[in-house]
Amino acid sequence: MESWAERVGAWIPPATWGRVRAVDAHTAGEPLRVILGGFPELSGGSILAARREARALHDGLRRALMWEPRGHADMYGCIVVPPVSVDADFGVLFTHNEGFSTMCGHGVIGVATVAVELGLVAGAGEDGDARIRIDTPAGPVEARARVEDGRVRSVAFANVPSFAVALDREVDVPGVGAVRYDVAYGGAFYAFVDARAFGLSLVPAEHRRIIELGRAVKAAVVGRGEPVHPEAPDLSFLYGTIFVGAPHVEGHHSRNVCVFADGEVDRSPTGTGVSARLALHHARHEVGVGTEIVVESILGTTFRGRVLDTTSVGPHAAVIPEVEGSAYITGRSELLLDPGDPLLEGFLLR
Repeated sequence: MESWAERVGAWIPPATWGRVRAVDAHTAGEPLRVILGGFPELSGGSILAARREARALHDGLRRALMWEPRGHADMYGCIVVPPVSVDADFGVLFTHNEGFSTMCGHGVIGVATVAVELGLVAGAGEDGDARIRIDTPAGPVEARARVEDGRVRSVAFANVPSFAVALDREVDVPGVGAVRYDVAYGGAFYAFVDARAFGLSLVPAEHRRIIELGRAVKAAVVGRGEPVHPEAPDLSFLYGTIFVGAPHVEGHHSRNVCVFADGEVDRSPTGTGVSARLALHHARHEVGVGTEIVVESILGTTFRGRVLDTTSVGPHAAVIPEVEGSAYITGRSELLLDPGDPLLEGFLLR
């Protein structure tokens, strides 16, 4: 007798339904839905152009894949697209509850892990280091997956040039008062504030308070003007607020909790945030080339970061940061889109 599992495997959805193939993973606790098939082809010409096209023409599909009932308010996604660089393995668009981001460290670590574990890139499955070259909206990055016994144990990647744009500024935050902040870029722009100024220990129980304060700080900083990327206008916006606190484990450097997009809290230490932190510390002469720091997340998971080299971006002194962490595959699925579903493009409840 045919089992239920066999019947499910043999079932074919109606031809009018959309079908999207995905592999789910998490990097240091932060979710990543990797879209491997079913997203419309993007003409682009560059990854930034593909991002603009996806925002203009396919935002409803983005909501369907990220929002309830297929996702949730803190879902994060990575859409794999063809590369634009000659030597790249593939390109990516990063997406979340609000739209399409420009760069994502946990996303690079996660998609590199998926690409190697699934055998999608050269050298996959072989012990040693597998090199993965990825085109992102913020520019090309190269990841190095450390493979042992056929499994990816960690991924390190050299991020895009990162730089500080504002140090020791002050802004009035309604309901809080004067707040000191820094702004730096690590693939996206963040406002950095000291968690102690808000009485925060950066633990899960403070989750809702962190969201409330993160939104308030971001709005206040944006009110003074969006940061400007000297080479790419599409990158000239403040992505989120990062609270920096003391580590909870001896020997670690610090703790990062990022509130980004529409009130999402990053469960990881935030790869682009660690990159921007390295730029800030380097600007203050607190870390040099080769200095490694271990940064905790709200969950206590960690990323390692270090400065590989120095460079410049327009008028800004910059660093080339490296970030390392681990990701784990949690599932694979075919997401179905019934055109008759009144909630086809999803919804959010918090």
